[in-house]
Amino acid sequence: MKIPRTWIALCLVLSVSLGAAEAAAKPNILFIFADDWGWGDLSCHGHPYVKTPNIDRLAAEGTDFHRFTVASGVCSPSRTAVMTGHFPARYNINGHFAWVPSNAKRGMPDWLDPKAPLLSRFLQGGGYATAHFGKWHLANDMIPDSPLPADYGFDRAWAFNCAGEQIPVHEDAREAIKFIRKSHKNSQPFYVNLWIHEPHTPFHTVPKYEWRFRDLESPEDRIYASVLSHADDRIGDVLNALDDLGIAENTLVIFSSDNGPARAAGRAELALHYDTATGAGWGIAASKGITAGRRGYKAALFEGGVNVPFIARWPGKIAAGAVDKQSLISAVDLLPTFCEIAGVDLPPGYQADGMSQLAVLQGSPAPKRTKPLFWKAMSAWPAPKTRPDHWVSYAVVDQTWKLVANKDGSYDELFEIAADPFEKRNVRDDFPEIANRLRQQLKQWKATLPLKPEGDVFSSERSQ
Repeated sequence: MKIPRTWIALCLVLSVSLGAAEAAAKPNILFIFADDWGWGDLSCHGHPYVKTPNIDRLAAEGTDFHRFTVASGVCSPSRTAVMTGHFPARYNINGHFAWVPSNAKRGMPDWLDPKAPLLSRFLQGGGYATAHFGKWHLANDMIPDSPLPADYGFDRAWAFNCAGEQIPVHEDAREAIKFIRKSHKNSQPFYVNLWIHEPHTPFHTVPKYEWRFRDLESPEDRIYASVLSHADDRIGDVLNALDDLGIAENTLVIFSSDNGPARAAGRAELALHYDTATGAGWGIAASKGITAGRRGYKAALFEGGVNVPFIARWPGKIAAGAVDKQSLISAVDLLPTFCEIAGVDLPPGYQADGMSQLAVLQGSPAPKRTKPLFWKAMSAWPAPKTRPDHWVSYAVVDQTWKLVANKDGSYDELFEIAADPFEKRNVRDDFPEIANRLRQQLKQWKATLPLKPEGDVFSSERSQ
């Protein structure tokens, strides 16, 4: 029987339409990752003078999760965990990527292996348009032969702290909006990393935003508040774009930070500072971030360094105006969570260190974590006098307990972290059996880590 051409044409139209409808039904994902933004640096978290109305809007329209932790107290390993779903120590990424001699001295690779399992590549393979704008730091701009961000599964990437051309730090939101509009026009779901610079040094101030806080007496406070306000406005621009396109209800938006706030180790004078990736701006003296009582700050494995803001909005899917103080969510959970949301199956053989938290995001009781969370850092022992909380090299969290230890394991502390999030009371001697169990977990985990970096992860400069 001969099939009429009109039927064939109709079937093709229906097939294309159904494909477009299926793509449109997939939720979009916008992951906003700040740099050194402390838990207390939000007006919705009670900051005394910083104003963040757009992030506050996310909290009012979504859920504020108070127990989210990143996988490191510094940027590069923290970002590695997001991209791979693995503890960064599995890649010997235990500190920030610097220039080649520094990486070699610390036993680190020079970049994250592009062949590693990657969230962006998984979603790209699942039909998502993928993009990255803003900070990268899974390599370094001082390593010119490092892979470009586009080599990591992104259809569009323009970043800084990477090889190649550096995106101006204030252009991140504008570029993200362009990509979102293009993806929407093409009826393609999108995954966008919007990894903003603020409030990392140097502080690139704009007079308009400093003027907003002209009544603050301290110039350092004015600088800090102004850069956060500028970042909050750019986030607002992206939220407004989602509204204008009519896709806010089908878009999961998450705001978080790669680690806690930076602080000068001692007294610092306010002065200009130059960064090879982002240019000139104010230096560390203007780092006025707060942790709202959490112990330590950036580079520490106490909660001030790793417990950061995590606000999730997905209208109709995530409760509006809610606060979750119980659910323990980790950065290594993001990859399996985003893939489940996107309907993307994880590849055979891939095993995340985290677990999907989709049910938790949607308000269900948190499932019992079957696997502990681990941290590894490069920390001095004994602690420097100017940085008394920066001695922890290893940490483990299992259920309600957290054990922190120095590099050789000769000293550790135990906290009932669920009841004592400010880590004020060391209960190691009160619960010796629990302390021993966590020590054993740390020992077993350390035995699984590679002794040195593996793969094509070294610059040609190492042979010079």
